[in-house]
Amino acid sequence: MSSIFNFFSPKDKLFQPLFEQAGSNLVKISGALVDTVTSKDQVKRREHIKEVEKLEQTGDDITHAIFLGLGKTFITPFDREDIHALVSALDDIADYIYAAGINIDLYNIRTINKAMINLAQLLFEMCTDLESAIKELRGFKNPQLIAEVCLRINAGESKADQICNTAIAILFDDEQDAIELIKQKEVLQMLEMAADKCDDAANVLESILIKNA
Repeated sequence: MSSIFNFFSPKDKLFQPLFEQAGSNLVKISGALVDTVTSKDQVKRREHIKEVEKLEQTGDDITHAIFLGLGKTFITPFDREDIHALVSALDDIADYIYAAGINIDLYNIRTINKAMINLAQLLFEMCTDLESAIKELRGFKNPQLIAEVCLRINAGESKADQICNTAIAILFDDEQDAIELIKQKEVLQMLEMAADKCDDAANVLESILIKNA
């Protein structure tokens, strides 16, 4: 019981709010990505990509604030290496989502295939789960929720691998334009890497759960 008390002492007025901001930002940026890949209008699609770009910068600012806090704060809510690993994974998710969105624009991909849409929607679900688990760190009243989220995200990462690999196999079978194949393969792999980073974040949450429950 004392470990839980120390873990969530009221002294933590810096890190937990920033963790929650990072989680909320991931939901927003993954939602903007879904809007990007489901929009049929090129102008609107670019507007959504600009929103992705803005939110990626917001994520960078949050990450910087947390790392700055680590350098200035003697007492942290949990292990410094876990804070660093969690924040790095959250930042990586945003980076890969941003890379996927920007490449859709830079590569002038006009036809968004079903796999890209499915991966974007899956990422939104995973980021929403991450946000709920991160919020649960504030009071640690429902550790079971964190455990369930970690299991769902692990399953989601496996599903993302399957979607990506299947889509790339279909591209090699059906796409006659080698340049278009490379473009679409790159976007698919960026989306799949974002799912991998969601799994990394879930693994850190699981580690925190084991150490502090």
